[in-house]
Amino acid sequence: MAISKAWISLLLALAVVVSAPAARAEEAAAAAEEGADAAAAEAVLTLDADGFDEAVAKHPFMVVEFYAPWCGHCKKLAPEYEKAAQELSKHDPPIVLAKVDANDEKNRPLATKYEIQGFPTLKIFRNQGKNIQEYKGPREAEGIVEYLKKQVGPASKEIKSPEDATSLIDDKKIYIVGIFSELSGTEYTNFMEVAEKLRSDYDFGHTLHANHLPRGDAAVERPLVRLFKPFDELVVDSKDFDVTALEKFIDASSTPKVVTFDKNPDNHPYLLKFFQSSAAKAMLFLNFSTGPFESFKSVYYGAAEEFKEKEIKFLIGDIEASQGAFQYFGLREDQVPLIIIQDGDSKKFLKAQVEPNQIVSWLKEYFDGKLSPFRKSEPIPEVNDEPVKVVVADNVHDFVFKSGKNVLVEFYAPWCGHCKKLAPILDEAATTLKSDEDVVIAKMDATANDVPSEFDVQGYPTLYFVTPSGKMVPYESGRTADEIVDFIKKNKETAGQAMEKTDEWERAWMIVAVDMEEEGT
Repeated sequence: MAISKAWISLLLALAVVVSAPAARAEEAAAAAEEGADAAAAEAVLTLDADGFDEAVAKHPFMVVEFYAPWCGHCKKLAPEYEKAAQELSKHDPPIVLAKVDANDEKNRPLATKYEIQGFPTLKIFRNQGKNIQEYKGPREAEGIVEYLKKQVGPASKEIKSPEDATSLIDDKKIYIVGIFSELSGTEYTNFMEVAEKLRSDYDFGHTLHANHLPRGDAAVERPLVRLFKPFDELVVDSKDFDVTALEKFIDASSTPKVVTFDKNPDNHPYLLKFFQSSAAKAMLFLNFSTGPFESFKSVYYGAAEEFKEKEIKFLIGDIEASQGAFQYFGLREDQVPLIIIQDGDSKKFLKAQVEPNQIVSWLKEYFDGKLSPFRKSEPIPEVNDEPVKVVVADNVHDFVFKSGKNVLVEFYAPWCGHCKKLAPILDEAATTLKSDEDVVIAKMDATANDVPSEFDVQGYPTLYFVTPSGKMVPYESGRTADEIVDFIKKNKETAGQAMEKTDEWERAWMIVAVDMEEEGT
């Protein structure tokens, strides 16, 4: 299962915070002051729900930042985004940068429509909104300008000379080149289609002359796609120009066999892909600067090669940069060195205080289904007498599904502004319903507890309403205490109704069982 965008942002943000020098914070503060002074001449276009569609239709290329006023990362980005907007307004044609306050109730439908799950989120709107892509470039002014200038040009640049190749192909980045006999035909068309689709993720080029490329060979059999990368085998080729196959080739080839989680920002694009993947993930965490790091690294890389045919991705992480990962997975530093696996169903398997010679055998046990899952949970509260009850991973099933009550449960994050705003509202609703023995309002800190697989929690807060008969629906109604109370009163089941529904299900199952018996099943 892929990790939600909100959590991925936290994982990478904490790594950046650890590595950023104090001077960076001072620069950001100074820039913020400058931005405040220049507010009257703001180059960033401010949009809301009323004029959003019109603005998208007006501009063939526009970048939109979805932000929240309380978000620290948004405040840090603001002066850099404004500087970039001022510079890009001079571009021919001008490149438009805009922003939307996604925290404003009026703009919530926009945030829902464009799947905004964390702040800030930047999206590129091309061709009057017909093509929408995630912005995956730098977050400082100079980098934003450079990245977006590339985004408005052709998706793939023609390489006509060795000098072109030298200027375009950076040995520290991924670069994808299509090598053709002629710049036409199905293969060329498919390559350009993929380049346009993936241009926000990768740089593309095309050429008629393979010998112009680094390590190029004039006798190469064309057409061919060659992917240059700064890790593993450095160069990989494919001759399959089917669009889907080409996308899969690029995806598989553009991530290291073992992703490194450390303070180096050059590794963050690979981390982003790693955590967004729905594949199982094996993660080894240890201290890179002390202990037998090289022994662990050698064995772990060997394991990644040994199990390369399995549907699993590998990561090695330095505990000094991995606080976000430890928080997400519920790990402690005294368990290091440790290896943890999260499978496609979000089940976790942990081996603490692992030794290098135990890694391969433990992985084999996982693939053979011999390991028991590990669950992250806060302690069950000894006292739970507040209006909104606290549930944790170790008691959520008993509390929500087996209590015989109608339960409105909130999954929240302590740092989430929307959650903080909702907290007193839920308290008020719970107090109003206190005398109703059939109803409970509860909350779970989804950052400190594993969320049961029955609930789809991609952002915070997420609320579900569960009845005694097992009916479960996402709560998507109003966020006032009165609206919450009205919803619960209209949708709750009494103990008798729940029993009737259970009896109906039992009778239905008996009918099915009889039919199966008569058919000899």
